[in-house]
Amino acid sequence: MIQTSLPESAVEHARTNMIAQQIRTYDVLSQDILDRLHQVRREEFVPEPYRALAFVDTEIPLVVDGEETGENMLAPKFEARVLQEVAVQPHETVLEVGTGSGYMAALLASLARDVVSVEIDPRLKAFAEANLARAGIRNVRVDLGNGVDGWPIAGEVDVLVVSGSLAALTPALMRQVRIGGRIAAIVGETPAMTTVVVHRIGDDAWKTVPILETVVKRLREAPRVSHFEF
Repeated sequence: MIQTSLPESAVEHARTNMIAQQIRTYDVLSQDILDRLHQVRREEFVPEPYRALAFVDTEIPLVVDGEETGENMLAPKFEARVLQEVAVQPHETVLEVGTGSGYMAALLASLARDVVSVEIDPRLKAFAEANLARAGIRNVRVDLGNGVDGWPIAGEVDVLVVSGSLAALTPALMRQVRIGGRIAAIVGETPAMTTVVVHRIGDDAWKTVPILETVVKRLREAPRVSHFEF
C-alpha cells in the first residue's frame, strides 16, 4: 500500500511504474508531460482512505472528512493524455471547470502562467486548496461556483479544461477561450463519450479533434443538451 509511512524509494518506484506501464502505453510520449508527472506528487492529492490507490489505473472516490462527495479523481493516464493533447504553454492562462482534488489544476499550473479552477462543491474547494497549498503551488486560484456556462474572469483564456463530462459544450464555454485557444472536454452520452480538443480558429469558427473514447461522470448541474454548433 502506498502510504506516507512507506520509504520514499518505494513511493517513487510506484510512481515510475505508473508512468512506464500506464501513461506511456496510453500514447503519452511528451517528455515534458512525463516530467510533470514525476514532479507533481499525485499521492498528496488523494484522500487518505484511498492513498493506496494513488498510482493505480482507476478513478478514485473523493472523500472529504469521512464524507463521500459523489465525485471521483480521474485515472492518471487520462489526465496525462489530456495534458499532452491540449499543449499548455508557459505564458498561457488556463480555466478548469471541476477542481476535484486539485491534482489536475496542479499539473496545469506546472505548465501554465496561472490557473483558475472552478468547483461547485465547497467541501472539494477546501480540500483542493489545502492540497495545493501543501504542495507549494501558488499560481492556482480555486473559485466556488458552477462553471458549466463559463466563468466571469478578466478576458478570455488560452486553454479551458473541463474535468468531467458534458452532453455537449455550452455556447458560453466555447466563447470563453480566445482565438488560438483550446478546449479539452469529454462530450456525449453514456456509453459513447468522446474526449475532444476544440481549437478556436476565428470569431465564430472552431475545429474539433477527437482524441479518444471514454466514459466519465457528468459534471454536476451540467445541462443535458446543447444546440451550439461548431
